[in-house]
Amino acid sequence: MNIFALKDKTGRMIILSMERWKHILKHPEMSDKLEEIKECLINPDVVIESRTDKNVRIYYRYNKNIKEYLLVSVKYLNGKGFIITSFYTDKIKWKII
Repeated sequence: MNIFALKDKTGRMIILSMERWKHILKHPEMSDKLEEIKECLINPDVVIESRTDKNVRIYYRYNKNIKEYLLVSVKYLNGKGFIITSFYTDKIKWKII
């Protein structure tokens, strides 16, 4: 079962599965951040390629209220994106693509 499917800023389909949502909820601060995750994918500040997997992109969107970045990690397989995880971080890491 999927929580949502949407198109990112480049028009690629991204899916959040129930299994991955349960994983994300292990970060207590993420319990009410589903809409922010969607917004990060649709309108990110930065998208970065993973250093360890060329099929993974890291989406970042700054939250000025808490002064941290929402990170959403997406793995692309066969043209579709699957969310791996999401959490807040204090800075952007890795190279920008």
